[in-house]
Amino acid sequence: MEIREDILEIAERWRDDGREVALATVVSTWGSAPRPTGSRLVIDAQGNFEGSVSGGCVEGAVITEAMDVISSGKPELLEFGVADENAWELGLSCGGQIRVYVEKVA
Repeated sequence: MEIREDILEIAERWRDDGREVALATVVSTWGSAPRPTGSRLVIDAQGNFEGSVSGGCVEGAVITEAMDVISSGKPELLEFGVADENAWELGLSCGGQIRVYVEKVA
């Protein structure tokens, strides 16, 4: 069985390697959601990532926003849900809602 490295350890290693890094964390869910609260994704300024906060197009949207957070240094709280007009496109057509907090790792 493969032992996966913890997302926070990956973020720390990437920072030690000189990469600019953001951390995305699922802070709340409602209804059917692909990943539980506390799920994490680490992203660097080039769009490389490890972990998961949702999957599908939501993950792509979080990665894009994380790259903006790295540039600006300003954290963001992102919401994705079935009420969004893009719910089918963003992968939450299952009826759930998630909130993802994205912050730059200093």
